[in-house]
Amino acid sequence: MGRAFEFRKARKFKRWDKMSKAFTKIGREIAIAVRLGGPDPEGNSRLRMAIANAKGVNMPKDRIEGAIKRASSKDQEAFQEIVYEGYGPSSVPIVVECATDNPTRTVANVRSAFVRAGGQLATTGSLDFLFERKGVFKFPSEGVNLDDLELELIDFGLEEITVEEGEVTILTSFPDFVGMQKAVEERKITVTSAEVQRLPTVFKELSEADEEPVLELIDKLEEDDDVQAVYHNLK
Repeated sequence: MGRAFEFRKARKFKRWDKMSKAFTKIGREIAIAVRLGGPDPEGNSRLRMAIANAKGVNMPKDRIEGAIKRASSKDQEAFQEIVYEGYGPSSVPIVVECATDNPTRTVANVRSAFVRAGGQLATTGSLDFLFERKGVFKFPSEGVNLDDLELELIDFGLEEITVEEGEVTILTSFPDFVGMQKAVEERKITVTSAEVQRLPTVFKELSEADEEPVLELIDKLEEDDDVQAVYHNLK
């Protein structure tokens, strides 16, 4: 079949693996949302956000409904949200957000990844000053009047609106996240991603050689099913 076939197959498997991890992450978001606010999206803004994110990564409708049903079951393991902080190679600060049904397993895996990379875990909260929590909304720019939308959303906490490659990105402060979500929903905007992210307030610049082991650690952490997001301040 040749090298071209093997290359295409490798790319396909990589794409499937990435999709599978995205579905796992969304499934846990749904489980946490249902536990906190119930299975009805109409009265659960966090669940609506999780469903929007699921659609954004093309998660099938039956899998979304199945995740909600499982999360509503009394037999479903309860996922906890836990944040770990640490320093990777070259003392790069890294924040790891997790959703786990076994904190003992998760902390062992996260600690092992840091140690093997030559880094170490830090005290919870010690890196807060290096990151700002922001609401980040993304949706297609087609059919959107950005000037009008910007004026409308300022009252709901809009801090920044940008367009790149046909996609609009809106930033808002963490306290304004729910209000902005409601404002976007009321305008019938089809959001492809809505989440709270940790954006660095300062950046660290490394040489390509020093940057490589940091990126390898980030990849290792992101491979763990318990890890929902990894943040760092590499420039």
